[in-house]
Amino acid sequence: MTADLIAVVLLLAVTAYACAGGTDYGAGFWDLTAGGTERGRRPRWLIDHAMAPVWEVNNVWLIFVLVIMWTGFPVLFQTVFSAMWLPLALAAVGMVLRGAGFALRKPAQRLAGRRLYGAVFACASLVTPFFLGAAVGGAASERVAPGTEASADVWTSPTSIVFGLVAIATTAFLGAVFLTGDARRFDAPDLVGYFRRRALGSLAVLTVLAVVTGFVTHEDSPYVWHGLTHGLGLLFVIVAGAAALATVWLLLRTPGTWVRVTAVGVVASAVIAWGMAQRPYLLPTSLTVADAAGAPSTLTWLAIVTLVALVVVMPAVVLLYWLDTHGELGELTDSELSGGSGNPGDGAVRDS
Repeated sequence: MTADLIAVVLLLAVTAYACAGGTDYGAGFWDLTAGGTERGRRPRWLIDHAMAPVWEVNNVWLIFVLVIMWTGFPVLFQTVFSAMWLPLALAAVGMVLRGAGFALRKPAQRLAGRRLYGAVFACASLVTPFFLGAAVGGAASERVAPGTEASADVWTSPTSIVFGLVAIATTAFLGAVFLTGDARRFDAPDLVGYFRRRALGSLAVLTVLAVVTGFVTHEDSPYVWHGLTHGLGLLFVIVAGAAALATVWLLLRTPGTWVRVTAVGVVASAVIAWGMAQRPYLLPTSLTVADAAGAPSTLTWLAIVTLVALVVVMPAVVLLYWLDTHGELGELTDSELSGGSGNPGDGAVRDS
């Protein structure tokens, strides 16, 4: 019973990272595709201002996932990181380069330096979700089992490739939806339409890839395919489809807060559908939740620590997101730092 509870916690943590981290990676995707210096100046200005206050906190969910895997399901942790160490290592390198690029490009004094750091940030935003998706696809395709040796065949299957592409499309979709709202918040009406069109386009691509994923999993991952077309897996697939339709309807109107809710609903429902599809396995059809679980005492303490973390950390994370969406985390202007009485919005205007 405790093992099942921790497995649910793990799935919810993965879902949180897919949504929060996905939005973060999506902003980087649109930074990469914004165009040259002049053409991409306005979109990149918005991306910098929207991401700056909260981009680091999204990694909290990834750390939580790793802790749950390591302590709660050590066999799963060992199996996954042994069989697919290369794509996971590449994803980790991408995360480091991405963070460094984002942090260094703004204070860089020379234009060449800003371009270099910006390119590192943007390219890593594309590479990292692909390799994470490929690793998930490798696990879902029944190619990973206890004792599996590291091999390119494990994470380059059709399921891995399509999962990697779905991961990129998902992040692009979430990023565009959230940036549409941020464009309104920063009073940039030209960017509202800019990112709304990209949100609709990326959702269309994601829908096509979802259909392709169905055909691929039918042949390459029969257990997951069966789970996605029956029971709770099918239910969450339907919820994801309904949320996608609601997102389209809201995007065609004046985008507000609810479009973010429905967009997150699309991604969260899809991730949960995947989790429901492969139960009771953590690695279909070789490692069940019960077989992968750690010692009962460890699981009990992990449940207690998780509850404490939720009580302590969650309010702070919610408050951070609330402050950000309400414009309370803007950077101080030069006049404010020097004790002057400048308008708090002057810095944003100058940067734009």
